[in-house]
Formats: sequence, structure tokens, C-alpha cells
Amino acid sequence: MTRNIIITLFLYVALAVMVLNACKKSDTGGTDNPPFNPTYLQLKVPAGWPQPLDIYANNKLTEEGFQLGRKLFYDGKLSKDGNFPCGSCHQQFAAFATYDHDFSHGFNNSFTTRNAPVTFNLAWMPLLHFDGGINNIEVQPLAPLTAPNEMAENIDSVLNKLRKDPNYPTMFKAAFGSTDITSQRMLKALAQFTGSIISADSKYDKYKRGEATFTANELSGYNLFKAKCESCHKEPLFTDNSFRNNGMPVNTFINDIGRMRITNNRNDSLKFKVPTLRNIVSSFPYMHDGRFYTLGQAIDHYRTGIITTQPTLDPLLVNRIPLTNLEKNDILYFLYTLSDTAFIHNPRFKEF
Repeated sequence: MTRNIIITLFLYVALAVMVLNACKKSDTGGTDNPPFNPTYLQLKVPAGWPQPLDIYANNKLTEEGFQLGRKLFYDGKLSKDGNFPCGSCHQQFAAFATYDHDFSHGFNNSFTTRNAPVTFNLAWMPLLHFDGGINNIEVQPLAPLTAPNEMAENIDSVLNKLRKDPNYPTMFKAAFGSTDITSQRMLKALAQFTGSIISADSKYDKYKRGEATFTANELSGYNLFKAKCESCHKEPLFTDNSFRNNGMPVNTFINDIGRMRITNNRNDSLKFKVPTLRNIVSSFPYMHDGRFYTLGQAIDHYRTGIITTQPTLDPLLVNRIPLTNLEKNDILYFLYTLSDTAFIHNPRFKEF
């Protein structure tokens, strides 16, 4: 008899626990909170492109994570005085570079020390920044966020500001399953946004897909490009992601030694990452220090401006790149075909 009573009491207790758990409110589910069920996305690889890095292996790409990253990217709360979100230096209409500035504005009337690189097709870039000092897209924001001449903030301060914003707990919960706002989640969300920014619909892309034709000048420029430039600016990304010295005189204002600052290897002196040429018309000025404001100036550097006596000069440039004026103009015509206007105006990447 006693045994039956004990069993009965045990069953009542077990049932009560089940009922309480079913009714309990939590961040992951319950009667008032639906289960965590994000909308998973796949990074779309353009036809004919190589496979990207697996940047989302430990950070599953979701619509909710993308939208959270998008909001963070444009939010001044990530900077000390609220005036310098990521999007202030990486402007969509300038192909996510800084329009018409060699160096970008930073906190307290300061300036950056390099020209802001374009921020798209990052999933195909194993090393980031002009010196390759960052090798993971998730940690990339830490450098500008904490630099005193850029966003000038610290992580704890940023997180406190986000926690006080009534919108962010809901968005973090939708993206990651709970309202916890952590540095890891913030960085993962930013990576979901920036890693998803892809440009692959220029006239060049349409030409390669058989959807457009080149003019005579564009076709001539394309052929010249393949003969003269593609060794470094490889299709379809228009960069080989290497680091090279292209023979520019040292900018004495910043004394930037390039890749050597990361590796401490003198053979890397004055080597900078080969930038993509996609959307190059929109992303001026050019080079790591923004010294050239026109494409014509940049091309003329390769024709006549290369300092051939620099010890670390790229071997492909020891004889410069001989081009006639007509050939220069045709290459310019081709470079204009790399402009992706749909990308520049894509509402999915715009500020809320």
C-alpha cells in the first residue's frame, strides 16, 4: 500500500513538473514565446566564381542575423561619440569605400591613416586590410572600433549602449535565440551582414553570361587588360589577394611600410594587398593612401611612375607597363564595365 502511494505521488510530481515547464516563459520557447526558429540562408555563389571561404562554418547565416548586422553596421552607438558607424567610412554609394577622401574622418577631428578599402565580396578574401593584418571576418571590426583615430570605443561600452536600446534585445533574440547581448554575438552579426555583401552584376558579368555585348573600345580594353593587368587582378574577383610592391614613392606623411608592419619581414616592405577593381569607378581615390583621384592618374603610374629601383618591387613591374594613349583609353572603357549599379543601389544593403 505504501509503495503504491509513493509511486502515485511520484507520478503527480512528474506531471506537475511537465505542466510547469510547458507554461514557463523562456527565451527559447513557451506559451508566450515561440521557439527559436530563424530563417537560414545560403551564401549565393555567382556562376563561374570559385567557392568562397567557409566564413559561416561556426556562424550560421540567417535573415535575422543579417538584419541585426545591418542595423549594427549603420549604428553610431558603435563609436565613442555616436558620429562614426561602420557605414560612415564604408558608404554604399561609393562601393562601401569612402567617397572622395584619401583618409576618412574619425573621432575628435582625427583621420585614418589609410584609404578605406571597399567592403564587398569579403567571403573570397582570406586576409583583410591593406596589410593583411586580419585573417577572420568576425574579428575585423575590432580594429576600427577601438582605434583612437577611428571609432575610439571599447567593447564593454558598446555593449552597454546596445543593452539600453529597446530594439536590440529583440533583434539579438531573433538572431541567436536569447536576449543576451555579447561581443561574440555582435561580431557574428556584423560578419553575417558584411560577408553577404556581394557585387557580381556589372556589365562585365552580363557580358560573361551572354546577356550583354561590349563595344569595340570595351572589347579592346578587355583584351589589353588580360594581357597587361590580369596577372595581379585576376578574374572574376579582379584581385589575386596577394601583397605586392607596385613601385610608388613612400608617402612621407604616413610612412606606411605595408605588409612588413605585420610580418616584420624586410622582404614585405612596401607591399600592400592587390585591391579588387570591381566598382573602381565609384570607389576613388586609389591606392592605400588615396593619392590618385582619377583612374587616368592610376594607370599613368604604371606607365611611367613606377620606381624601378625599389628592392621589393614586384618582378612583373620592373619594366613598368607600356601603354599607348589609345590603349590607356580602351582600358578605361573596360574598367567602366566593372561598375555594378544594381549593387550600389541595392536596398537590401542600405541603412534602415
